[in-house]
This record gives sequence, structure tokens and C-alpha cells, in this order.
Amino acid sequence: MRKRVSRATVRWGALGAAALMLSFGVLPPVPVAEAQERYYQRRSILDFFFGRRYIDAYPPAPGRYAAPPATAPRKKKASPKVMAAPRPAAPPVVEEKTVEKLDNAQKILVVGDFFAGGLGVGMEAAFQNSPGIVIETHSNVASGLVRDDYYDWPSQLTKFMDEAKPAMVVVMLGANDRQQMVTDSGKEKFRTDGWYAEYQRRVVDFGKQVTSRKIPLLWVGLPAFDSPAMTADAVQMNQLYRKQLESIGGEFVDIWDGFVNENGEFIVTGSDVNGQQVRLRTSDGINLTDAGRRKLAFYVEKPARRILGTQASPDLVRLDSNAPAMDLSSNPIGRTEPISLSDPNLDGGGELLGGRALPASMAKSPRDLLVQDGEMAPPPAGRIDDYRLPPTKSAAEVSAK
Repeated sequence: MRKRVSRATVRWGALGAAALMLSFGVLPPVPVAEAQERYYQRRSILDFFFGRRYIDAYPPAPGRYAAPPATAPRKKKASPKVMAAPRPAAPPVVEEKTVEKLDNAQKILVVGDFFAGGLGVGMEAAFQNSPGIVIETHSNVASGLVRDDYYDWPSQLTKFMDEAKPAMVVVMLGANDRQQMVTDSGKEKFRTDGWYAEYQRRVVDFGKQVTSRKIPLLWVGLPAFDSPAMTADAVQMNQLYRKQLESIGGEFVDIWDGFVNENGEFIVTGSDVNGQQVRLRTSDGINLTDAGRRKLAFYVEKPARRILGTQASPDLVRLDSNAPAMDLSSNPIGRTEPISLSDPNLDGGGELLGGRALPASMAKSPRDLLVQDGEMAPPPAGRIDDYRLPPTKSAAEVSAK
């Protein structure tokens, strides 16, 4: 028959076992689910005698027995949809209208070295809206007037003029001529007196091939270079071109100021034909960019339009013979009695044309004087830029006051 154990004995036995486990550092296992749902409060000696107490009000101390409670992920609030603004439509591509050249359009023949090749490209852009002008370019990159054994420009120029029958010839040579020259008397080194004498003769003979045919000749000078030695040689050669061209009836086109700064130094970036800062020269300090070629042609365009006149105007239009005749039935033209050419009194005038001074409206305006002749009108008297000294008074006038 079993011996009945009282409740007090069981309780005191449980307390003793708990005390024994505490002394050896052994703790009773805690269910994982319970540990995740509740937090433990800091233990005391009373917890081992009267049971474990749970509390949900305080979080557990770091590193204790329970992990933080698992919380459901917070749902993000749906942000209101923002309609993106529509992208602006790309501007339509405007194609440049190509002007059809006239059947009787005059040709400008451009010849020379690699600079002339770029000049021809720029001239085509300059006269693309002029139906009466066609640009024809013949260039050889490494050619010049020194190495006639490599490329014989005098014979080639005659051939080109016979084929094209140009109204004007534009020449740009010399960038490759800074080298030894072979003459009839021997070899001449560059920069010697014999070299310059022979080179001058070749320039004159080459220019006379054009002017002897009564064809206008424009000789374009050399620009500055990144190399100081090349720049110094270009200055001296430009002086030779200017002097010899004037002696044979040609015209020298000076482009120097377009490719240097205000101090006369070489520049890579400068103003284009529209006044914008662009790159004019390539990294080698010699060749021209597209903007540089257009600027080079800008200097040649002005004397070319002046010489060719109306033929170079962009307002020149084709006269179409197939156009319908104008109907004049609704607006008849009144008849005028014929006037004898020998009787100027019939028109009320008594003088021939040019017999009296032109009216003030026919004289050149200050703008025309500045643009065409390079003359600036004097400032009004008394203005801040009027540097004229006032008239001095005589001693008698001063004493009279």
C-alpha cells in the first residue's frame, strides 16, 4: 500500500530542488513560443520560491533570454499616383533649302595646298545661297611652289583654267614651302637671299598666268601657327605675297587678324563668323576645324562679292521662260505720248544728269562710310568722345570782355 505524501511535502521538495538548481546555475527550460510572445522582468530570489512572473510592459535587457517580439511588417501607405508631365515634342528638323544654281552661274576656281582644300569647303558654305556662283576646288595637300618636281602647279593651273573658264581664281599656297629649293644654279636653303629671290620670281609667274587672262586674282595669306618659327616665316612670306600681287594687278587677302588674339599671338579658340567662341584650329596647331574653314572663307567672301557684283548676290533668281503671261485685261496700261531725246525741256528739266550736286539723301550714310570705306564720321561737337580743341580767342576778344 502506497504511502500518501502531503502537499506541503511536495511544495517543500520543489523549493529544495529549485534551490539546488540555482546553486549549480541550471535554469528550467523556457518554451520558445512563450519567450517570443512575452518579455521577462529582472529576476529576484522570490521568483524561485513563488513562481515566475511575466510582464509585457517593459522590453528585455540586451542579451537576456528572450528575443524581441516578432511584429508584423508595417504596411506602407500607398502614395498617391503622380502623373508625369508629358515630354515636350522634339522640334522638327528644318532642312536647309538647297538653292539651285543657274545654268549660266559663274565659277570661282580655288587652287592650292591643304589650306586651299579647307578654303574651298568654306567657300561652298558661304555661297550656297547664291544661285549665280559655283565653287570649284583643286587642291593637293603637300604641294607648293618649291617642289615643282612633286606637283607642277604652273602647268596644272593652266589646265584647270582652260577647263573651268572661271570668273575668279583664288590661290592659297605657301604652308609647305619652308624647305630647300632646287634652282637652275643649284640648291638654295630656306631663308637665304637666293631662296627668296627665286621664290619671288615663281610667285610672280604663277600670278601672271591668271592676270594675263584678265581674270581677277585673290591670293590668300597664311595664318599664324602654334610654332613661333612657322609664325615668323608666315609673316615674312605674307609680306612677299602682298608686294608681288600688287605689282601684277592681283589682290592680297589678309586673314591674319582672324586667327590671333589682340596681342598678335596664336589662338586655338576664337570667334566664328557669328561671334561665338569656337575651336578654330586642330590639336597640331596647323590645320583648321570646320569653323576655322568657314571663318577663312569669310575673309575671301567679301572681296569676291565686291568684284563679282550682282552675280554673287543671293537675291539673283532664275527667269523662267515657261511662266504664264500676266493678264492685263482688267488693268489696262495708259498710253504716253513719245518724247524726243533731243528736247529735255518736255520733262520740265533744263540740265543733264550730273549737272548739279546730288541731294543729301544720295550721299553715303555714316554706316556706309564705316563699312565700305572704313571712315568714321566725326562725333558731334561737345560729346564726350569729341576730342577737338575749342577755338582759341584772340587777346583783343578777351580784353573786350
